[in-house]
Amino acid sequence: MGSRPRFIDDLSRAASEPAAPGGSAAPSMLSDDALLDAYSRTVIGALERVQQAVVFISVEHRTPAHPSGRGARGGTGSGFLFTPDGYLLTNSHVVHGAAQIRVTLADGSQFDADLVGDDPGSDLAVLRIGSAEPLPHVELGESGRLRVGQIAIAVGNPLGLQQTVTTGVVSALGRSLRSNSGRMIYDVIQTDAALNPGNSGGPLINSAGQVIGVNTAIIPGAQAICFATAIDTAKWVIMQIFAHGRVRRAYIGVAGTTTPLSRRVQRYFGLSSETGVRVMEIVKASPAALGGLRTDDTIVAIDALHVDGVDSLQRVLDASRIDRPVNVTVLRGAQQLELTLTPVEQAS
Repeated sequence: MGSRPRFIDDLSRAASEPAAPGGSAAPSMLSDDALLDAYSRTVIGALERVQQAVVFISVEHRTPAHPSGRGARGGTGSGFLFTPDGYLLTNSHVVHGAAQIRVTLADGSQFDADLVGDDPGSDLAVLRIGSAEPLPHVELGESGRLRVGQIAIAVGNPLGLQQTVTTGVVSALGRSLRSNSGRMIYDVIQTDAALNPGNSGGPLINSAGQVIGVNTAIIPGAQAICFATAIDTAKWVIMQIFAHGRVRRAYIGVAGTTTPLSRRVQRYFGLSSETGVRVMEIVKASPAALGGLRTDDTIVAIDALHVDGVDSLQRVLDASRIDRPVNVTVLRGAQQLELTLTPVEQAS
């Protein structure tokens, strides 16, 4: 969440100011202009922490006329450096299948980039550029601590307009979104910070300048319904790519959504988590279907590890559980059941 925005402190000071001379009460709120200035200072301060680390990405694809990719038509997108030695994060759909990747920094310097790892399942990719000097980089925040309504700031290169900034709020949490590959991306942040083609892969930041998401998609024709992959998911993907060069996942064949658990349910079943994963869809003949899982079941644990949302479900279903029976704890009506499933490796 970061430190408290300065405009909140300004409001607190205004509310505690003494009455004006002559007995008339001082305004209990700042004027619109003063409030706007305080909000602007918050956005500017957050932007200053990340702006130099946001990059413009251009790609070229091989074609019969351009077998090397050089000079071929391609696409553009955004990304951001997250280490001083040149590692950066972007969307998979920006760089997937690219023959050449070119990165332009905020100061105009350009580098060829290498693809370290690509994960269409989360629409994320890790690139690296070489530099003799330490590079500006962002601070990764914690999307698990987000609250609906807090400030969200998007930075990127929409339609090739480099270093464009838009602001809004976190509109919703725990959304599911189908990626370009057809897979579901879970634990997605919805925001009304305006995104356009070219914003893909850029950072969504909070008021402290910490990255809380990776801008991923919009709903065409809608107004200010935009989505970002949660940074907690991105951290897990980064570690998988560093370890294996790709993301290996155990697959059980469910689509679900994070759902709250009532206090009565928590007490009755002795659960420490306030949320679980409600099963919305089960793939036919999948491990979940073969193991007896049903739609509307709520998954609360796997192998005694708490599952409090779709993000934690993804984390638990890591490579160590591929082809190995696991115990899944579910709530079904007034019952708590233990089911045994054998996950398989998710296809690339």
